[in-house]
Amino acid sequence: MSPTGFIKGQVQQLHVLDYGLFKVHANGRVIGICGFLMVTDRGERILVDTGFPQKYAEDVEAASLEDKLGEFGKVLELTHDNLPKAQLAKAGVVMGDIDLLIMTHTHIDHVGGLCDFPNVPILIAKAERNLAKPLYWGDVKPMDWPDREYLLLEGDIGLGPNLRVLLVPGHAPGQLAILVDLPNSGPMLLVSDAISRPAEVDEKFEGSWDEGLAIESGNRLIKFAKKKDAEIIYGHCPAQWPTLRKTPDHFT
Repeated sequence: MSPTGFIKGQVQQLHVLDYGLFKVHANGRVIGICGFLMVTDRGERILVDTGFPQKYAEDVEAASLEDKLGEFGKVLELTHDNLPKAQLAKAGVVMGDIDLLIMTHTHIDHVGGLCDFPNVPILIAKAERNLAKPLYWGDVKPMDWPDREYLLLEGDIGLGPNLRVLLVPGHAPGQLAILVDLPNSGPMLLVSDAISRPAEVDEKFEGSWDEGLAIESGNRLIKFAKKKDAEIIYGHCPAQWPTLRKTPDHFT
C-alpha cells in the first residue's frame, strides 16, 4: 500500500513523549529520548518511534550489559513510565488505539517497542526495511522485523492533509523527518536524528552512518525549515529538551 494520503484527517494535536534520559560517555552530553503522538480531527492516532526496549525499564544494568551499550553511554532515567504504554496513557490513548506507527529509523532508542503494536501498519523508509534486521546498536542486532503491513517510503510524501514525511538519509540509511502544520502552533519540523542538535551542523555530522549524506540532509532540513517558517524539534538537543512541553500538555 502506498503511504501517500494514508492519513485522512488534519493533525490537531502533537504530543511529545518522554522516553527517558541518556548520557553519552564521549562528551558527557545528557540527552532526552523522545517520541511523538499525533491525533487528527478524524480520531486517527499516529505514534512516531517507541524508545528503548522494555527490558531497560526492568533491569537497566542487565540490559545495558547484554547490548554492550555501556561502550557508548549510560541510561540515566528510564522506568515503566517512560515506555509507550504509560506515555500514551498520559494523553488518554491506549496502545490499541494507534492507527499507524512511523519509524524515523531503527537505532536502539527509537525501535525498542517496534514489535508491541500487533496489526498496526508501520511506515518506514524502504532503505531501512531492506536491512536484514533493525539497526539497534553496533554489532548487536537481536530484533527481527515483525510480521506487519509495511508502508515503504522511497522519497518525500504527503502522508495527510497537513502532514508530510521527508526522506533524509545520513544518520541512518532510511532516516525520516516529519513536517506537521498545526492549526495554532503552525509548522513544526520533527527532524529526529537527522539533526540531533544545532551544533551538529557545524560539526559536519561526525560519526554518522554516511557523513556526506548527513550533511546534505541536514542542510536541506535547515533550508526547508526557513522556507516553511517551521519550528524545529531536534532529535537529542540537551538545551531544547527541558523546555519542550510534554504530554499530556501538547501543541495544537
